[in-house]
Amino acid sequence: MKSKTVEYIQEALYDLSDKDKIKKLQQYFKTQPGEYGEGDLFIGVKVPDQRKVAKEFYTKASFADLAELLSQPIHEVRLTATFILVLQYEKSKDWAEKKTIVDFYLSHTASFNNWDLVDSSCYKILGHYAFHQNQKEILLRLAESPSLWEKRMAVVSTLYFIKQKEFSIVTQIVEKNLHHPHDLMHKANGWMLREMGNVDEVSLLIFLDAFAQELPRTTLRYAIEKLPENIRQEYLKKK
Repeated sequence: MKSKTVEYIQEALYDLSDKDKIKKLQQYFKTQPGEYGEGDLFIGVKVPDQRKVAKEFYTKASFADLAELLSQPIHEVRLTATFILVLQYEKSKDWAEKKTIVDFYLSHTASFNNWDLVDSSCYKILGHYAFHQNQKEILLRLAESPSLWEKRMAVVSTLYFIKQKEFSIVTQIVEKNLHHPHDLMHKANGWMLREMGNVDEVSLLIFLDAFAQELPRTTLRYAIEKLPENIRQEYLKKK
């Protein structure tokens, strides 16, 4: 039986829905047959509105409630549950409680099945926890997963390490999935390399000198986006 909290969250989201946005969202998140978001359903709720709903309910939602929300076919319902989980993790001051949230997240990775669900949560939960609790193996295990989304979780979670100026796991995970066939991994890898370069350009250049010729073109373009034009052109010529 659905809990009252789940009912209230779903009602709040449906009250904020806009049918005119649905088609555009379905196109943006690639929901057609054969696309990475195949079958995902939308009701047309803006992300800022979802964040407001999450802020209203994060103190009330239990893990059972979140599991119910994450099981729903509606994208905005799952994303709102994701925002709630991030808030619960960030507001907690207890590492045992944070671990419980991490374990819940890892047991529901199948529900984080589009790039926005992954990118808005993994580095704030998994990245933060892995860094502060010296649990890099969480990310390394995800990097070995056959799941595109778990692999993306692994690399995007390193964003937290980058912010702490710790780069070894970034290059390790990027290198592990350097030749992944999906464009979403090419973009994620290039994004993390670019972020690393924003913090420490020398570290990016060292990686590029070693791997530029192997990088998929999308990864390379993302990685070098903020470099001076003359340096960008040098790496593009190596391709």
